[in-house]
Amino acid sequence: IDCGYRIDLLIEDAVIVELKAVESIEPIHEAQLLSYLKLSGYQIGLLINFNVRMLKQGLRRLVNNLKQ
Repeated sequence: IDCGYRIDLLIEDAVIVELKAVESIEPIHEAQLLSYLKLSGYQIGLLINFNVRMLKQGLRRLVNNLKQ
């Protein structure tokens, strides 16, 4: 994204992955990923927090339903 933002991973030119290692996922983390989705035009994003006991507890899927 050519405006100063840097995504962590882009999978198969379709899914943006944002990686975190925080106590808990906060609304600001979701807003960050949604901003990446809106700016890039991609629809699907995964927010992954590695600071959890079981990885599935740290997964959050976000969808950008806005058409550009």
